[in-house]
Amino acid sequence: MARYRAALALAALLAASAFVAAADERRNVFGDPFVQLTRGLPGCPVPEGPLYSETEAREAAHDRSQRGVSCHLAGRCRLPNAYLYDKEIVPRVGIAVEADGRYAATSVWALGQRRVVWLKGCVATADEAKALEQLVRQIDDVEGVVNELMIGTTGKPPYRVVVP
Repeated sequence: MARYRAALALAALLAASAFVAAADERRNVFGDPFVQLTRGLPGCPVPEGPLYSETEAREAAHDRSQRGVSCHLAGRCRLPNAYLYDKEIVPRVGIAVEADGRYAATSVWALGQRRVVWLKGCVATADEAKALEQLVRQIDDVEGVVNELMIGTTGKPPYRVVVP
């Protein structure tokens, strides 16, 4: 009987730890588009995607719902939520970058959230980073661009990186 209770206690402990691990697992809860646009600069620190733990997601949900709908209520968005644009915008960013042809020697990722595009990754020069930002600003429905590009591949990136 003591072994049975010990086995039950161990099973309960393992189940609880699995539950905690699942709750702490970070994932793209909101489905924000995050894609690698270019792959030409080896050694670029890989940015972490838009990952949230369950707790972080619950905390962000209210803010995201208010920010998303405020655009529509203010008459600046045709769609009822600004986040609905992102799945259209980020692929257009990829098409524009590829069509431009100047960025083959970069490693760049794009994240879309609420009609804002975050550019993360590595470019060779500050002029290249500025030109890429300007290119993305011109895309329909893009409300803003956050340039988190680093020059070269060494040093501390201005974004969170994937932990190996």
